[in-house]
Amino acid sequence: MKKLISKYVPLVYGHYYNLLSLVAPQKTAEKAFHLFCTVRKGKVLQQQKDYLNNSKHELLEVEGYKIQTYNWTGNKATILLVHGWESNSFRWRNLIAKLKENNFNILAFDAPGHGYSSGKHLHVPLFAKILQNLIERYRPEFLVAHSFGGMTVLYNEHLNKSNGVSKIVTVASPSEFYEIMEHFQKILKFNERTMYALDQYVLNRFGFHIREFSTSEFVKGNTKKGLLLHDKSDEVTPYHASVKVQANWKESKLISTEGLGHSLHQDEVNEHIIDFLKS
Repeated sequence: MKKLISKYVPLVYGHYYNLLSLVAPQKTAEKAFHLFCTVRKGKVLQQQKDYLNNSKHELLEVEGYKIQTYNWTGNKATILLVHGWESNSFRWRNLIAKLKENNFNILAFDAPGHGYSSGKHLHVPLFAKILQNLIERYRPEFLVAHSFGGMTVLYNEHLNKSNGVSKIVTVASPSEFYEIMEHFQKILKFNERTMYALDQYVLNRFGFHIREFSTSEFVKGNTKKGLLLHDKSDEVTPYHASVKVQANWKESKLISTEGLGHSLHQDEVNEHIIDFLKS
């Protein structure tokens, strides 16, 4: 029954948007974008509580949201960890263990709608505003980000080049916003009229067309040191995303893995990150 519901409910939404777009395209776009940005998972699970509760730092008011931060103190450079979509700071536990061994000062935070932070919706421009606020507050030297978080970091770097960050790591991160929106369209099966309305909504709200949002374009001229890690068989974000970003980011290096999946929690991945940060 659950499989049937998960299969057909998106189609109901898509059919509804197709009909509504005939008479109210902007209202359709607003509703569709609202659905697109709705966070359904990522709150703290029972088995994650002890780990996160022991490292809670400040609860900050940022952009109208209560943002939970975490700190694992160390005497070396400060690192800010940025999780991905429908995740939270617990996802960094394996890397944090390695970073603690090397005495880095580690910070992390839960995005709006995720972990212990408030909210129900998230999109990259909002995530970037939260991120930049924390960068200005904590002055990290290094950023390490996973998936959607990596897209956010590179967008924020495009907007705020002089922020004191010297090294950036992205792990399994997407690049092209239009690919994400096309996947959303494929799931809901809404038509091109609805997609056009969505594009106009994004333009009016954020100042760019869907196809103009591209981290592979944003990194052109980025002079900071970068490390990209991506699995060739990643089924969540396409491997070619990191290939495109690396091709345009002069000071970056791409490390490709095979058979490790999207999360990339493995020791070999974390060792690459540690070596890059220490170099």
